Amino acid sequence: MIALDTKIFFNDPWWIVAIKCIGVVVLLLTWTIVNVWYERRLVGKMQHRLGPIMNGPFGLGQALADGMKLLVKEDFAPGMVDRVLYTIAPLIVGVCAFTAWSVIPLGGEVNMFGVMTRLQVTDLPVGTLVILAMSSVAVYGFVLAGWSSNSPYSLLGALRSSAQMISYEISMGLSFVAVFLYAGTMATSDIVDLQAQPFLGFAGFQGIGIQNWYWLVLFPSFVVYVISMVGETNRAPFDLPECESELVSGHLTEYSGFRYAVFFLAEYINMATVSAVCATLFLGGYHSPILPGVLDAGYLGIIWFILKVQLLISFFVWLRGTLPRLRYDQFMDLGWKVMIPFSLVWLMAIATVKGLRNANLLTLPVLLIGFAVLALAALAWMYLGGKPEPVAEPLPEVFDAFAGGYPVPPMPGQTLPELADVVAGSSEPDLEPELIEDAVGAASGREN
Repeated sequence: MIALDTKIFFNDPWWIVAIKCIGVVVLLLTWTIVNVWYERRLVGKMQHRLGPIMNGPFGLGQALADGMKLLVKEDFAPGMVDRVLYTIAPLIVGVCAFTAWSVIPLGGEVNMFGVMTRLQVTDLPVGTLVILAMSSVAVYGFVLAGWSSNSPYSLLGALRSSAQMISYEISMGLSFVAVFLYAGTMATSDIVDLQAQPFLGFAGFQGIGIQNWYWLVLFPSFVVYVISMVGETNRAPFDLPECESELVSGHLTEYSGFRYAVFFLAEYINMATVSAVCATLFLGGYHSPILPGVLDAGYLGIIWFILKVQLLISFFVWLRGTLPRLRYDQFMDLGWKVMIPFSLVWLMAIATVKGLRNANLLTLPVLLIGFAVLALAALAWMYLGGKPEPVAEPLPEVFDAFAGGYPVPPMPGQTLPELADVVAGSSEPDLEPELIEDAVGAASGREN
């Protein structure tokens, strides 16, 4: 395990820290404008449309014009809102979106105006927990936005958003724990440095020529995190808090102008944030896939980092352009009944392997025995677990279509009575016996 050198981060001059903070803010604002244009262009290509092409070169001026429009647009609030909470809500969301980037390493050690420092605002021994904390605090912004708007659409959107983010934060946190157990540290800079080492197999075999990126060795955790990050950011196909067909625009229904722009900005920053965390924890951070330490030295590391994050943002856009929206019960079932139990079982397996590795017991025979036990347990669960006894279906209810005087169709589970029973129970006095026999015979012929 690599020990975190706190002197690198906490002894920077104040003006270096200020430059880093301003640089991160400028990067995120610029990146958001580019991502808005990029998403429109990519979705247009997927759907055989042109996308923005008119304003500026390649249509780049369209996203910039939309941002300027939101800044100068009249910012009004409906009369029924709680104005204090209505204004605080977007501020909470925006501050959390920017703060999460304070512990994300954008590059390695560089010389900045004669001072050796890293392209990272700061780091902590629990740096990844800061990211989780910021996403948790952002939930309050969505809840306050819906509550203060005093609108049923906004309130329902806020409740959906909070339930969705809390549910998928659990599975996201469990995927983080897998990385903590394997790496032995929670500092983001240490996790990135550990992934630059040669890949080591579980049984102690030396490298096969690739780096130790955790998406490969912790692939189940990587899959869980990728699904969780889409649900955490309320993006399609999990954009249920803002679905237009049900809630107009969810918690944003009553917002306009600059306050709406802050929510819009935070959504795109959060999309970049979860992509940056994925690149940091599973894709080697700012390290190059080939010749690490050479092609990613100094300021070159930030180029590799941006390329990885942009590739993950393209994945978000791809999902939006191809998948339909899920039902809310399907979405919650996926989080609580599938991803969380699977993550817990996977963590138990990682903890077992880590304990065997620390005790020098992780050998090939032990692995084979472990796989054999798991295979036998799976077979026993499939064939010996037993099946629940089938529940007897209730008999269909006989339905009289003319009971109310008008013919109505039967409801599900109801059946029409036999024709002979209807005729036999008829109260009409002038019904001839020959007509009864003809009706019964006709009914019997149709059945045959």
